[in-house]
Amino acid sequence: MSIEERKEREKLEMRQLIIKTAMKLFAAEGIENVSIRKIAEKIEYSPGALYSYFKDKGEIIHAIHEEGFEKLYALQRTLDGVENPKEKLFKMGRLYMKFAMENKDYYDLMFIAKGVGERICEKQEWDSGQRSYDYLRNTVKDCIEAGYLKESDIDAAAFAIWGFVHGMAALIIRGRCAMMPEEMINNVVEGSLKFIYSNINIEQRN
Repeated sequence: MSIEERKEREKLEMRQLIIKTAMKLFAAEGIENVSIRKIAEKIEYSPGALYSYFKDKGEIIHAIHEEGFEKLYALQRTLDGVENPKEKLFKMGRLYMKFAMENKDYYDLMFIAKGVGERICEKQEWDSGQRSYDYLRNTVKDCIEAGYLKESDIDAAAFAIWGFVHGMAALIIRGRCAMMPEEMINNVVEGSLKFIYSNINIEQRN
């Protein structure tokens, strides 16, 4: 490995360390309570040196957001070979919950934490997030065209389904499910997905 290659690898490793450290601090203390200085102190780095990787906290937030959606989209793409849109939609719900429950810090900062939306709007781009949403929307469109969903407004149907699954994820991640034992959560999620999808299903058109 050349000196240049080693330096580039070290730079990428430091960038990842900054992102992971910031993500944990944001999740634990709230975005507004975490400064560049605090992130630098946590990794025993100088604030000035950290600015050589990210020009401000907004860029760190955006990087976390991008990485999270890359992970989510990679999971969605594993369903490319599922031909039946109803089956694909159900499996997408499962994968979405799997992503949320296994990547709680990412999920919190992608969809729940206060202040993230404003930072993304400041960047005026949401390509990675839009790509994931379009994957859902296109699957819903296929379900409507196949007669599996009654709703003719694709965006209303897609938003309703996303909102339902996101609601479950947010309740679990924020610890709002104290009414049920933790060991029940996975079974309840599975049952809830089946309940909703079975009740929005109609006979397929010929």
